[in-house]
Amino acid sequence: MDDNFGLSAEEFRIQAVYSDETRQFRSPAEPTAEDWVNVRIRVGRGTVSAVFLCTNEREYLMEEAKTQGAFSYFQATLPPTAEEMTYYFRLQCGEAVGYYTKYGFFSEYKHEGEFRIFRDYRTPDWAKGAVMYQIYPDRFANGDVSNDVKTNEYIYLKQKTEQVTDWSSLPAASDINRFYGGDLQGVLNKLDYLAELGVEVLYFNPLFVSPSNHKYDTQDYWHIDPHFGKIVRESGSVLAADAKTNETASLYAARTTADENLAASDALFAELIQQAHARGMRVILDGVFNHCGAFHKWLDREGLYRGKLRGAYRHADSPYHDYFYWNADGTYEGWWGYENHPKLNVEGCAALREELLAIARRWVSPPFDADGWRLDVAADLGKTEEFNHAFWRMFRTAVKGVSPDKLILAEHYGDAAPWLTGNQWDSIMNYDAFMEPVTWFLTGVSKHSTEKREDMYNNADVFWGTMSYQMGRLPSQAISVAMNQLSNHDHSRFLTRTNRQIGRVETEGSAAADANVEKAVLREAVLLQMTWSGAPTVYYGDEAGVTGWTDPDNRRTYPWGREDMELIAFHKAAISLRKEYPVLRHGSLKQLYGAYGVLAYGRFDEKEKILVALNNTEEIRTVSIPVWQMGVQAEGTLQNCLMTNRDGFTEFGFSYPVRNGNVLLPLPPKSAMASCPTSRRCAKRASTWCPTSAAVLPRPRASSPPSSTLCGCSSRRFAKILSIWPI
Repeated sequence: MDDNFGLSAEEFRIQAVYSDETRQFRSPAEPTAEDWVNVRIRVGRGTVSAVFLCTNEREYLMEEAKTQGAFSYFQATLPPTAEEMTYYFRLQCGEAVGYYTKYGFFSEYKHEGEFRIFRDYRTPDWAKGAVMYQIYPDRFANGDVSNDVKTNEYIYLKQKTEQVTDWSSLPAASDINRFYGGDLQGVLNKLDYLAELGVEVLYFNPLFVSPSNHKYDTQDYWHIDPHFGKIVRESGSVLAADAKTNETASLYAARTTADENLAASDALFAELIQQAHARGMRVILDGVFNHCGAFHKWLDREGLYRGKLRGAYRHADSPYHDYFYWNADGTYEGWWGYENHPKLNVEGCAALREELLAIARRWVSPPFDADGWRLDVAADLGKTEEFNHAFWRMFRTAVKGVSPDKLILAEHYGDAAPWLTGNQWDSIMNYDAFMEPVTWFLTGVSKHSTEKREDMYNNADVFWGTMSYQMGRLPSQAISVAMNQLSNHDHSRFLTRTNRQIGRVETEGSAAADANVEKAVLREAVLLQMTWSGAPTVYYGDEAGVTGWTDPDNRRTYPWGREDMELIAFHKAAISLRKEYPVLRHGSLKQLYGAYGVLAYGRFDEKEKILVALNNTEEIRTVSIPVWQMGVQAEGTLQNCLMTNRDGFTEFGFSYPVRNGNVLLPLPPKSAMASCPTSRRCAKRASTWCPTSAAVLPRPRASSPPSSTLCGCSSRRFAKILSIWPI
């Protein structure tokens, strides 16, 4: 064996260096102000004469803690402090000096990419790496037809409501007034399905009383919408054919304001959370506190609460008048000018602030005990950045005061660092450091399917550069619970993006979103998602093959009875893999390879190593991966844990030899695979393979074809999978 794995001394010295902010290189990973913090770095054995830990205060000479295989580990301990601390490493090798930051090894210090320590910044352990599932309630499952919005029940954005009776029909180009009837009882009925899928956290789009199907324009924060809950008191009628306003929307008023309906709906939600908890699943709510809706009871523009309260729209002396911003002409200010989204005067009204904080506490407290909040357009709340940060500090105190195990995630585009310091948000919806780079690499189109960039497609340099930079801006606490999505309610379905076309439903039509999609590319993305750092979040129906342009087409119904069972089986297998190997939740992540259309990375800690490789090209690619960099022994084997290509997928145990710290992998077109030195799921059935020459790559062998229930493909298709591997 070559001590330097076939590399020059300089190449080995550079490639062996590694550190990050996971618990194997920093402990405790989430220190308090009173903790001493042990910081470690890995270097090539015998390659350095001294290592220094350089903080924003001083330098520490690091001591060699241990040697293991090809590596030496150096450590230093930092004293307690309440202040944020940054650090990087300076490595001395004779006269040569090198520097190591989050962005890698450099011969000169770049003054960027420093590691950071935030004290007293703790995120819930249950959320770290958890598998989440996003539900758009109106489109997931209809379990109670008696609460469905009726045709002509009320007017919303100048259109009368429409009750859609065909569950399988597609959203219209103008979908704002159409309701399919999905509800909480439907979710309750499907909890066992979600548990079997492997879901650990349910994230609901807004559930509070609201006139829209998306419910981002809240009517009452204090109660669950009875159209999602229960209607026990029914009175009034739908609008007459010639009605132009909601003055006579008596059925809607009774349904959404009657105390009996609100109490019954709240109770049903409490039952849902209890049932979810009983199955080991957590529940996250969606909070929209920057703005409300024009129907909101504090404003009561529609007159739905006449006789119950004095809304600010009709009464200048309303106790809620200061809850809103008012223009000189007496009109209220809308968020970004949208009349339907009155901007809330959180900054200027103490009473409103206290009410919002009380609402935040209510839903994470008994009898509901929701497990956290996702915050809509959180950076827009208030009018000044200073107040925005102040409010989210108050919000965190309120929510974490109920329990420090409550989770706070925020929707955010751009640099979220000012909010991720340990006293505001826990983390974010991870657009910049997951959805966007994954989408551009695998599809070459934007997350909205509105832009196409051939220069981004299969561009491994852009992928790794973006991931390194964007993940480097996030604290480790935030990365561990960041919501890693492929699709959601604001962007096109990932499966549609695989057709590499641009369009919207109003211009291209619904059918174009289904045409020429590549399920193999979706499986590549899912395997990446389930093996990446953070909390992989499945948008309802993605696992069943749902397609769609950006909203409203991305809000198609879940296809009960018409599911793509192979895609569901693959999601189950990928989620099972994540649960089976804790390293996929907590371990280090290191880039190992990048070329046109091909990526490989390692997830590793002291106990477990997982290699993940993807080939998104149209050709078989045989690549040599330096698995020694993630601590795999120089001589041995890797066993397949999960593999997918155009012909299906398998969890069967192919074996690949490791020679001199490298593994030669044959990657079929549009394929992805995860493998490890010892596959617990395949150990009993895996074949042993020992080639006579590492320069010759035989076909991986399997002792017998697996069943269709295991592989998600028939024996004939499994044979086809084997046939494309090069001999």
